[in-house]
Amino acid sequence: MECLTLKRSNCKNCYKCIRHCPVKSIRFSGNQAYITGNECILCGQCFVVCPQSAKQIVDETEKAKVLLNSGSPVVVSLAPSFVANYEDVGIESMREALKKLGFYDVEETAIGATIVKNEYDRMINEGTRDVIISSCCHSVNLLIQKYFPSLLPYLADVLSPMQAHCVDIKKRIPNAKTVFIGPCVAKKDEAQHYEGIVDAVLTFDELTTWLKTENITLEQKKDSNKNSRARFFPTTGGILKTMAMDNPKYSYMAIDGTENCIASLKDIESGNVHNCFIEMSACIGSCIGGPVMGKFHRSPVKDYLSVSNYAGEDDFDVSQPQANELAKHFEAIARNSVVPSESEITETLRQMGKAKPTDELNCGSCGYNTCREKAIAILQGKAEISMCLPYLKDKAENFSDTIARNTPNGLIVLNEKLEVQQVNTAVLKILNLRTPSDILGDQVVRVLDPSDFLKVLMDGKAIRDKRDYLAEYGKYVDKTIVYDKEYHLLLGILRDVTDEETQRERKETISRQTIEIADNVVDKQMRIVQEIASLLGETAAETKIALTKLKESIGNE
Repeated sequence: MECLTLKRSNCKNCYKCIRHCPVKSIRFSGNQAYITGNECILCGQCFVVCPQSAKQIVDETEKAKVLLNSGSPVVVSLAPSFVANYEDVGIESMREALKKLGFYDVEETAIGATIVKNEYDRMINEGTRDVIISSCCHSVNLLIQKYFPSLLPYLADVLSPMQAHCVDIKKRIPNAKTVFIGPCVAKKDEAQHYEGIVDAVLTFDELTTWLKTENITLEQKKDSNKNSRARFFPTTGGILKTMAMDNPKYSYMAIDGTENCIASLKDIESGNVHNCFIEMSACIGSCIGGPVMGKFHRSPVKDYLSVSNYAGEDDFDVSQPQANELAKHFEAIARNSVVPSESEITETLRQMGKAKPTDELNCGSCGYNTCREKAIAILQGKAEISMCLPYLKDKAENFSDTIARNTPNGLIVLNEKLEVQQVNTAVLKILNLRTPSDILGDQVVRVLDPSDFLKVLMDGKAIRDKRDYLAEYGKYVDKTIVYDKEYHLLLGILRDVTDEETQRERKETISRQTIEIADNVVDKQMRIVQEIASLLGETAAETKIALTKLKESIGNE
């Protein structure tokens, strides 16, 4: 059964999980994230960082309820980090609440931790091992099994405190069933893999929900127990605090955080580390920094103080089993990931726009540390080319640059300070500029009247196809100015209409000249007509006078 699942509808293609996954065990397909089971170490970081809560820990509450209904006594092994998760609550208060749910009894996993630390002390005193790595953290165990199998001989072949405690419970209580409750998702996998020891695993979050459902309130009271030094186990260095550390042959150190564990394992793998006992925890801060606690109420200092103040100075009184009863076998786990050839990697890098080493920015925005790692992940079917932010940016810019270069219109982009951010070739020609650097970053007033840009910026209303004459350049343009509020940019589009305007003026001049000529012809013709009329009028009058006189003369005769 998978311990981590994905709510597909909530995965929004943000790549945050892969950025935080220390072993990159997440693949993407169809813009969805999927956990690669045979590579995952169940550290739970993807669960912690997912902004959409798309990663979910499989809930085993119903499984625990089935156990309660089985008729067998069901005993809880409660992780010592509970005191950090439930403020001012001690083991007695937890026992009272959990018994109301139907559990037979509640004991501290710290009892099992005491058994385990005693076995670690025995191994060190035996002095036959070079390097010993603690095996309490199942995520660290998986890390070594999957990624550093050559170091398995260094991994302490000892049951974890959870397992040691549950074995002890079943030895003391006939037919008992065990349920572990803690802050860890990996413990669910450990319980499933090593069957018959732990029957169910709940997280603190699952327990809290269950208690709320049953209206059970935890009483805020703390008991004390000086024989409880193993309560330090869930803190960084907590295992070492409980150990004797009196063998001068060994050095003792505590490493927390998966990245630090990986670096340490590489050191050991190189052969440069000898004679040391290393406490390793995948979570920063150890178990009090577990995924459930980290997701809902991460408080490193406060949580450590809670554990420290609750822990005693001496060990629990335990019945120490024989070494063979605590033995645990770790086998290498194959990841089944094929390493692609160099030519395949080179071709994939080229498809990502990485034609040469200087193109490999290794920015990590895709979640992988290097472009080469990303290329390998693509070839392994775990990633997509489109996950590369510089690739998408370059692709978008190349597309927009192609448009900008080939449009006949001049484009000029300003910020809200009216400083020029971008220009294309067409606008350089209109403004008689040689190169973009002549104006980029400068105020637009250097090359254009800023009044229209300022008006659009203030009013938010675009100006469209306003015809202007740029006297200093001797050109006419149709000006469109748009304000993009989302990106806080002003876009100016200048369409050179000088030839069109010149043609229009030429036509107007010809028309005006034609009209003037026509008017002159008409005026001249009118004058001629008038002159002819005048001449005709005078001649007719004279003829009339002459004929009248002739008529009178004839009449007198």
